[in-house]
Amino acid sequence: MKHLPTIARYLLGLVFFLFGLNKFLNFLPAPEMSPEAGAFFGALIASGYLMYLIGATEVVVGLLLLINKYVPVALVILVPVSLNILLFHIFLDLAGLPIGALVFILNIYLLFAYKKYFDPMLVASATSGAKDSE
Repeated sequence: MKHLPTIARYLLGLVFFLFGLNKFLNFLPAPEMSPEAGAFFGALIASGYLMYLIGATEVVVGLLLLINKYVPVALVILVPVSLNILLFHIFLDLAGLPIGALVFILNIYLLFAYKKYFDPMLVASATSGAKDSE
């Protein structure tokens, strides 16, 4: 159990790094998708930038997880990405649901594993910390 967070971090980092690179290099074959899922991906590609932004985010965050740098920030950035992957598979492509669920569960698990780094942010009423110029 002691090494579980490290294993989870490497696994999540590898998934995002490889799938992010694939958005640029297309080395993995595209899976069969429902027409709705295909339309969704078509819209991302047709935007001219969004698929590249997603891919770049995945590559950078995956690399951060793999090299163990800025992991708490990387995990926070991944929350909306992994949630969207899960929801995409729930609503548009059930065939990929196991990998979508795994990615989301790993992200949430790692957020809890690194919880001590988030405690200072989880304050109900915060002040800016700026000195008043009185």
